[in-house]
Amino acid sequence: MIKLLSSFFFLSLFLCAGPEGKLFPELQGEKLTGEQLTIPADLNDKVSIVGMAYSKKSEASLKSWYQPMFDKFVLKRGIFDDQYDVNLLFVPMFTGGKKAAYNASMNKMKESNREDLYPYLLFYKGGLEPYVSTLEMENKDQAYLFLINQEGKILYSTKGLFQERKMEEIEAILDEENEK
Repeated sequence: MIKLLSSFFFLSLFLCAGPEGKLFPELQGEKLTGEQLTIPADLNDKVSIVGMAYSKKSEASLKSWYQPMFDKFVLKRGIFDDQYDVNLLFVPMFTGGKKAAYNASMNKMKESNREDLYPYLLFYKGGLEPYVSTLEMENKDQAYLFLINQEGKILYSTKGLFQERKMEEIEAILDEENEK
């Protein structure tokens, strides 16, 4: 009986493992400054947090992460937030028929005069593979967030709206990485 339960436990861990431990697939995008950037190659100097969305519904989910991430990792408003030195990127993905809206969306963002966000937005235009399969981004209505180490390995992933619990999980992993 114990053998059966332990086999079931390890099988369930395998099936629910997610993309953690995998290498983040190469993604090339453009910042609002016109700079071209490739994830993870251009981010190998420190741990990176990458949020991604590829539909209108998932865009709202991704936006729920902007302010808490910006406050913690850019403005460093918390007591111990200055210990975190990470790359932070939010990636709206323009795929399929949405590719036509790429330039208009970039221009709209530029017109919003939110220049404080320019360094943290990376616009992607292209296909969904290998992102959907490798990163397990099957639900187009959800935003996805990945914590990637300097070698491009995924340390943590989550999806959906911002939750304080998820931020605490990210902080715990960053604390572990800082101790290395």
